[in-house]
Amino acid sequence: MTAGPWVKMALRSAYRTGLGLHERLSAASSGNDGAIRVFYGGARGGTAGGTRVKISRLGEVFPEHVWDYTLVYLLSNAPYLSPAALERLKARGIPIVGNQDGVFYPGWFGGDWRAENERMAAPHRLADHVFYQSEFCRRAATAFLGERTAAEEVLYNAVDASRFVPAGKDELHRDGHQFLVAGKFGCDRYYRLESAVRGLAHATRRGLNARLTVAGIVSRGIRARVLALAQSLNVGNAIRLAGPYDRAAAPRVFASADVFLSTGHNDPCPSSVIEAMACGLPVIYAASGGVPELVGSEAGVAVETGESWDEALSPSPDGLADAMAHAVENHAAFSAAARSRALARFDIGPWLDRHRQIFRSLLEARHG
Repeated sequence: MTAGPWVKMALRSAYRTGLGLHERLSAASSGNDGAIRVFYGGARGGTAGGTRVKISRLGEVFPEHVWDYTLVYLLSNAPYLSPAALERLKARGIPIVGNQDGVFYPGWFGGDWRAENERMAAPHRLADHVFYQSEFCRRAATAFLGERTAAEEVLYNAVDASRFVPAGKDELHRDGHQFLVAGKFGCDRYYRLESAVRGLAHATRRGLNARLTVAGIVSRGIRARVLALAQSLNVGNAIRLAGPYDRAAAPRVFASADVFLSTGHNDPCPSSVIEAMACGLPVIYAASGGVPELVGSEAGVAVETGESWDEALSPSPDGLADAMAHAVENHAAFSAAARSRALARFDIGPWLDRHRQIFRSLLEARHG
């Protein structure tokens, strides 16, 4: 292990220790009434990554109260409060709400996945209420973190449908149907881009006029591999690596495409899929994880892969090529259904309202 990971581990350990001290020091000033005042357990808001964006969205309506909080909100991929600190919060009667994303397992995580899951298991077990981001998230948590006895429900991730809107174009791009892959791609996610490139190559060999844009952070080594693969498959001129984008630019990135590709295996509840649907993009997706729950059959095309905890299963190039042709041929119907489904199921207004309802019910149960 290099010095970098060791330094990060030391900093995280120190941060968790500091939060434990903070929990003790805040005991006298917190939990004294039934007003909604949320402490996010050390997770920070921002524009990079799903956790930070989620905290920022919640924080706009439920600003953080570091010292005089009445309720603690925990995200599974930011498990900073120790089990001991959580037990003390429980003993003080402070309601704990959890938001559970995915879990760690051998198929995607090369490190000590058991230790990572152990960090998530305590907040998952001790929370008074858990929001699972999909039914798949609930199944995964039960399998790897254990059963719960307190309240729980599925609450899918949300999109601001007033910002993520269709581009308003009446037809597909004439210079090549624009397929989009978006996200952060490191070594463990190369297979996602490889699948998309191979699918594109098969589709173009069959005569589909298609182009692929990769938007987001692509590590240097992965970038070189993707470009080399594209050249070897004679689609180098049909692929564009657009680079990173921020949250302000995200709606434009999605609206500039025709179809979204989600080639990841066992993705729990990717916000990129929901944002694409809000922009009216049909979604071609690997039929695993939580994505089938998001897209269904009317808003896109599934490519069967199966599910596995031991390996990442990629959709076949032929299957992707079939799906790409089908999405283009039926684009208008898929596009309308994608936008309609996003508005009906994933708009941020009801998502925030449900948080408010649960917060109030937990605080009323404590304070009357």
